[in-house]
Amino acid sequence: MSCDLNNLSVLAYANGFTLWHYTTEDADTEVDDTDYFLDAKDLLKVGDMILANTDTDGGTPKGGIFRVLAVSAASVDVSNMTAVGATNT
Repeated sequence: MSCDLNNLSVLAYANGFTLWHYTTEDADTEVDDTDYFLDAKDLLKVGDMILANTDTDGGTPKGGIFRVLAVSAASVDVSNMTAVGATNT
């Protein structure tokens, strides 16, 4: 799969850093694949963070943060998702 740019939006921008939001039916383990965000290579910068809602297709939705690790003309890589609010005790 690849990202749907219609589901990627800017939440905040300051000092060359952008905080993004992304929502998708794809699993977080797909979203963190190299080049999943290739279509956004002209938008993303190393160090940007993406707040994400994944697995939104009726399964078990997850929320978390991806960090942009590398961007070039031919590739985009993000970190594994750091889960947010994963437990409730």
